[in-house]
Amino acid sequence: MKTVDIYTDGACSGNPGKGGWCAILIFGDREKVVSGGEAETTNNRMEVYAAIAGLSALKEQCNVSLYSDSAYLVNAITQHWLDGWKRRGWVNAENKPVKNRDLWEKLSGLLALHNVEFIKVKGHADNVYNNRCDKAAREEIKKL
Repeated sequence: MKTVDIYTDGACSGNPGKGGWCAILIFGDREKVVSGGEAETTNNRMEVYAAIAGLSALKEQCNVSLYSDSAYLVNAITQHWLDGWKRRGWVNAENKPVKNRDLWEKLSGLLALHNVEFIKVKGHADNVYNNRCDKAAREEIKKL
């Protein structure tokens, strides 16, 4: 299987408000950037959507290192929140409906196709790709 790095970020102006997302896929010396936005959304939705968009851009099964500054996204996977939500019928530990269930279901399907490791990076720091994603996501907001 090919090994791909994916950097993702989401942004929102107001929460809820206008939002943007970006994913940068890196395979060897090649890069692909995908980005977009929504007129009425939340920051967390944009973070999860960026991961979905990045994984959806893959044309075959891959080993993926997915980098994100979103604790919401990374913790949902690495701390097995997503597994628990599905096991409990899409309710969280407080027995309330899981927010963004539609996106989590899409992401769950994509995770079944690929071997994905989620890696938390510090946002707005010295990670060049995270900073590029953040800039692109914010540019998408301006288009709305």
